[in-house]
Amino acid sequence: MYLGLDCGTSGLKALLTDERGAPVASAQRAYSPDRPRPGWSEQDPDVWAAAMAGAIADIKNSDGRALGALKAIGFSGQMHGAVLLDRAIKPVRPAILHNDARAHREARELASDHPELAGIVGVKPMPGFTGPKLKWIARQEPDNRRRTAWVLSPKDYLRLKLGGELATDMSDAAGTWLLDEAARAWSTEAFLACEADPAWAPRLIEGSAPAGRIGPKAADEFGLPRGVALAAGGGDAAMGAIGLGLIAPGEAFISLGTATQLVVATDRYLAAPEKLVHSFAHALPNRWYAMAAMLNGAGALAFAGRLLGAPPETLEREAAADYHGPGSLLFLPYLSGERTPLDDPYARGVLFGLSETTSRADVARAVMEGVALTLADARDCLAAAGASIERVGLTGGGAKSALWTRMIAAATGFTVVRMQGGETGPAYGAARLARMAATGEPPEIVCRLPEIADVTAPDPKLAAMFAAERERFKALYGAVKEEFRR
Repeated sequence: MYLGLDCGTSGLKALLTDERGAPVASAQRAYSPDRPRPGWSEQDPDVWAAAMAGAIADIKNSDGRALGALKAIGFSGQMHGAVLLDRAIKPVRPAILHNDARAHREARELASDHPELAGIVGVKPMPGFTGPKLKWIARQEPDNRRRTAWVLSPKDYLRLKLGGELATDMSDAAGTWLLDEAARAWSTEAFLACEADPAWAPRLIEGSAPAGRIGPKAADEFGLPRGVALAAGGGDAAMGAIGLGLIAPGEAFISLGTATQLVVATDRYLAAPEKLVHSFAHALPNRWYAMAAMLNGAGALAFAGRLLGAPPETLEREAAADYHGPGSLLFLPYLSGERTPLDDPYARGVLFGLSETTSRADVARAVMEGVALTLADARDCLAAAGASIERVGLTGGGAKSALWTRMIAAATGFTVVRMQGGETGPAYGAARLARMAATGEPPEIVCRLPEIADVTAPDPKLAAMFAAERERFKALYGAVKEEFRR
């Protein structure tokens, strides 16, 4: 058996698979980011550790016999989170997350003072990346900087809690703004530009390689067999591709989780920072990927649910009833600012066109449409960088929605493929890396395509409606952009 753990922004997923890759048991524990100030987003790393312990306990309770045959654990996680540890390997402060915008000044300074670094580290500096956050820490929290001995990504903290090494993989390192992407090595120049100590950098390991074994104490504490191998793992974008088996050059997928990514695999480093494309090392050796990253996705529907007093599943069901296409209501989903294509940490959500006849279902539809329209922007950015995409897999919690799938196909022109278990893509990818770390099998053997659940081609009538809606969408952002900065 192989266990995949995915440390997301809003919860931790655990998936147990057998030697053929078939899912055996799964569990999920929810949590939420802390927002101590507007534009800030943090989490206590030990919240993730507690969720990991709970999810493993849930699987043990449901199928303890299968868990007893565990051979390896793989890890996936939200990218760009800054987990600062002291010399005692304890968190110095809450982790600063990917959707935190506090380092916007530092990001602007890095862009103006070190323009050459974007082509090396794979992307233009933006507030959500680890490097600008470390620059912010140096200036705003000098005591915490002095206490810092290591900087990890979120999933690396979970592996460390199980007894693994102080290490990270290439794909999570790629999202720090501190990695030389082409060389797959830390960039001393980027560390120094971010007022960070290169000695904080953990050891780099390919995602499919072992990064230690579970410690006896942790094995007993978590109720796991002793000697289980711990794979290095990867960032959630790369792990989604591995879970879907979309690892060959040109193969692409959309991850519709709390945030949204459009990812296409490449066999070389493809730098295009001027297009706000993220060009990163993959979690598999000798592979890279290009990505358009949006800070808002299925989390926007969850936000609407909190305001409207209904869970996202209820809103989605109401929205899908008698859906005929975009109406007069328009939603900008920039609740946490936006990366691709705007690079605007000040951007915020806007609901435009309310009337006395507006229903809860109308609001839900507008929110879902707004997220789909951001993927049309993402498509154009990747196309300008040289990536040609016609067909995409769909993963993440939003992949459960047939309506959202139709909207995305219409907005982007992509044929959208949903696969069995697609909503657990990163956790499944983590389980696949666990298998490779334990057996040494090549990716082509392990990373096969899951069974297809359905294929959605763009509906021409709906696509025309989304094309018209996109013009309104872009115009609305242009009209209110400066107001966000007041």
